[in-house]
Amino acid sequence: MSAIPVIAIFDVGKTNKKLLLFDGQYNVVYEHSEQLPETIDEDGDPCEDVALLTKWLKERFAHVRSDDRFDIRALNFSGYGASFVYIDGEGEVNAPLYNYLKPCPDAIWKKFYHNNGKMHELCVETASPPLKSLNSGLQLYRIKLEKPALYKRIKYALHLPQYLSYVFSGQPLSEITSLGCHTHLWDFRKHDYHAWVVKSGLEKKFPPISKTPVAGTFEGIPVGLGYHDSSAALVPYLQKHHDPFVLVSTGTWCISMNPFNDTPLTIEDFGDDCLCYLTPEGKQVKSSRLFAGPMHEQIEEVLRSQYGLNVNNIKDIAYDPKKIPMPKITTSTNDTASETIEEYVGLDAEEHYHLGIKHIIQLLKPKIDRVLTPNVKQIFVDGGFSQNKVFMGMLVDAFSHLQVTAASVPQASALGAALMMGKF
Repeated sequence: MSAIPVIAIFDVGKTNKKLLLFDGQYNVVYEHSEQLPETIDEDGDPCEDVALLTKWLKERFAHVRSDDRFDIRALNFSGYGASFVYIDGEGEVNAPLYNYLKPCPDAIWKKFYHNNGKMHELCVETASPPLKSLNSGLQLYRIKLEKPALYKRIKYALHLPQYLSYVFSGQPLSEITSLGCHTHLWDFRKHDYHAWVVKSGLEKKFPPISKTPVAGTFEGIPVGLGYHDSSAALVPYLQKHHDPFVLVSTGTWCISMNPFNDTPLTIEDFGDDCLCYLTPEGKQVKSSRLFAGPMHEQIEEVLRSQYGLNVNNIKDIAYDPKKIPMPKITTSTNDTASETIEEYVGLDAEEHYHLGIKHIIQLLKPKIDRVLTPNVKQIFVDGGFSQNKVFMGMLVDAFSHLQVTAASVPQASALGAALMMGKF
């Protein structure tokens, strides 16, 4: 039997690290997933173990490379954003892969905005809410202030997806989807680094921005540039659907993305946690975020502890509008108020679950409304919540004037990275 021609994709999330192989019709023919233990940085804060991650990348690729069932024609990457790997003049990693949730001292970000203009103006220009360490530009700025010796030793700062590529291609490069995702680095008006990046000298720490999707080769195999996972997830939808849509990518974050909305962000948008991503072609994607995953985990924990339900029991709960309880206590409300679980008494498990999901939908709807445009007729829901019957039922009700569809694109981020490599 002849080997199957495939494209190999590393999809590196905060929790799960995956290696997938796609055949010529972009079907997944191999998948390996692993969770790698974290380490700590010099301050004792948890962070990705970049040495372990690098070892895992090389070993997993060598494993499938030696598998006679597959003929690897190309290699590419999708990965989480807002994280840098720092390399020195010898091309070696010379600092921890600091966690984007690492606490940022108030003095750092206050000094940053004091030196570089009004906060709201800079946020509008870079399409980035003020997110402290989640603004990856502030991570490098902080090193410059706090660790000047390390800053001097850094030759290049590579966003994680581009470091994944560098491990195999040996080519340090920058890429637009990583630069444009809530980094405070990219000026969306000028389509270039923001003036503060140049003024502070940080621009010199970034390698050239690649204009092509191929970074180099590894053992004769074309190696892709790597993409920010949220932007990569849009690629399959943009290739398949030409009518305007909103993609709600769900998981730890519910990210609502409208690639057909190019209106500039306003100060009001930031109140709804809006930001912009970029497509691999550099087109603006107006988006909003909700930290919904942890909310759902809290609901699950209550159902486990109070009602004895397990994960499968919870997954089996069907949507029933009659299970949405009415509040037992009258409270004053306003336009933004939503009931809390404490306002209800005597609920059974399904009613409790419906109430919890109702609260998430009440928070999510204004986020989606913020990025919607009149030309959008369809909402696609991707990720874990797309398989949640209660969530999908309530979202359909909340947007009854639109077609709301659970997406049928498996592994969207990895598939997007595969599609960017074209046919090999």
